[in-house]
Amino acid sequence: MKTLYDFRFDKVDFTVDGFSYTEFENCEFLNCNLQNCDLSGIKFMDCNFKECEMSMIKLHKTAFQEVNFINCKLLGVHFEDSNPILLSLKFTQCQLDLSSFYRLKLPKTTFQKCSLKEVDFTETDLTSANFRECDLQLAIFDNTILEKADLSTAVNYTIDPDRNHIRKAVFSLPDVITLLNKYQIIIRD
Repeated sequence: MKTLYDFRFDKVDFTVDGFSYTEFENCEFLNCNLQNCDLSGIKFMDCNFKECEMSMIKLHKTAFQEVNFINCKLLGVHFEDSNPILLSLKFTQCQLDLSSFYRLKLPKTTFQKCSLKEVDFTETDLTSANFRECDLQLAIFDNTILEKADLSTAVNYTIDPDRNHIRKAVFSLPDVITLLNKYQIIIRD
């Protein structure tokens, strides 16, 4: 296994250059193009991806341990294919539309100012997760664990309280009213 430590990649087009290493520790990827790249089996530890194009990357058994994504485009990424052992992710100002976290354990994960439109969180453990200023339009929550999660500044979510675990989750007005949509009740001022 070839490991690369403390390296900074700047404006590298991995769709052309490919990957020479199978492990990256404490590395930074800035303005890189990884669109449609196959990252299967690669291990990223304590790495940062900033302003990278990462849509449709393939993640079969990819390890992400303490990895931050900042202002990255990650459309249609199937994170559930990644290695679940020690999985730890943080997303800031990322576009994650049409991605999937199906059945992953992501307690305490932070999504800050992210677009999470049509993201699949089915059966995902998001205990104590934080969705700070995120757009969750058409995101799928089904048997999702959202206990103690903070959605107080999130918008456009639709969560069925009967089909998800929302004990001690934090919501705010007026968006919390969407939890009642299925009951077709009328709420007046």
